[in-house]
Amino acid sequence: MSEPVAPERVANYPVVRKLGEGATSEVFLCQDPFRDREVAVKRIFPEALRDPVRGRLFRKLFFTEASLAGKLQHPHIAQIYDAGIGEDSGYIVMEYVPGGTMERFCSAQSLLPVGQVVEIAFKCARALAYAQALGLTHRDVKPGNILYAAEPTDVRISDFGLALDVGAETTQITGIGSPAYMSPEQIREELVDHRTDLYSLGVVMYQLLSGMLPFRGENKFSIIYQITQHEPPPPSTHRREVPEALDRIVRRAMQKDAARRYQSGEEFAKELIEALREGPGEPRCEQLGEADKFAALRAMPFFARFVDPELWEVVRIGLWEAVPAGAALVREGEPGDFFCVIVEGEMRVTKNKKLLTLLGPGECFGEMAYLSQTGHERGASVAAARASTIVRIGVADLERASAACRGKFDRGFLGILVERLNLANTRLTSG
Repeated sequence: MSEPVAPERVANYPVVRKLGEGATSEVFLCQDPFRDREVAVKRIFPEALRDPVRGRLFRKLFFTEASLAGKLQHPHIAQIYDAGIGEDSGYIVMEYVPGGTMERFCSAQSLLPVGQVVEIAFKCARALAYAQALGLTHRDVKPGNILYAAEPTDVRISDFGLALDVGAETTQITGIGSPAYMSPEQIREELVDHRTDLYSLGVVMYQLLSGMLPFRGENKFSIIYQITQHEPPPPSTHRREVPEALDRIVRRAMQKDAARRYQSGEEFAKELIEALREGPGEPRCEQLGEADKFAALRAMPFFARFVDPELWEVVRIGLWEAVPAGAALVREGEPGDFFCVIVEGEMRVTKNKKLLTLLGPGECFGEMAYLSQTGHERGASVAAARASTIVRIGVADLERASAACRGKFDRGFLGILVERLNLANTRLTSG
């Protein structure tokens, strides 16, 4: 038999090719004619909706995912752009993520470096924390629902069809999901919360580190019994270069008692960053990864008001530089098209060769290049007092960032200007 011919379009979206299908739906790569971009469109099979036994369940799951259109604005969650549901049809328009799923990195023959696994887990933990803040529990975190784009660490959590929205419903659908990644309470069909997702992320991390599932059996019932009754060997049992710190993190994430697990994605992510900084069992790369950068910015008071999606924008547009002692970054009288945030070290600010102030970690300089509407000559010179690390952000790059991100910078810079004016007034009155 020949393969069914793909439709020319799904709803208003012209089809490029079929990407795949599952038990209840098929997915197409389509062109979004309104925004000139590629999208993935999931179309549910009409027969799934008409199923006399599980049709209502399939409709509910499909509707749950469709209802999240436009709500999950996070760089590590696959966005849902549009959706439509009829009596015996339905479609969801999603972000197209071209790399594939993390399943390909779950076998012993294709494991990622340990440091990359930690960075992936960090991004997923932060994404789950974001979903938790919106009242969402995913309930089906697994490698097949983690997509990657240009590189394996550029990940997106997808498929919120099983998500529990505590603000929209009080009952839970039970008896569905992927058993190997389910928490003990999910298997027992008890009430669950966001900590079930953290357990599942621990299982994913175990598999990405070792190439093995923590619990294996000849059938589903054997796996379920082990999940509820047994403790798995640590990932380092299967891969020697996995450090004890990561064994400890996975063990805590997979505690059978939810009260003994990480209580939030933020707490999980914090320990992952600490493990990264210790060195995840391999020679430390001199170049900071995105997780390191995010954590460094998150610790600065200047970025305290930035929510995760905005802070990830800063990570992407910022150029991180190691600056040797004595190096000049800004020269008085020259035009400027960037500003900087100090990550480590110290900067000397001078005017007419006289010291004005010293700036330390978390402080900014050169921001008038962004605040000025007509271009601005530097009013002072800035040089490294000692070896330092900075983030350089181009004015043009920030202007292409989201309005929310720019607004947080505007507010932060306004606070800096107010502080400087108050300091100047204090000096004048005291003099």
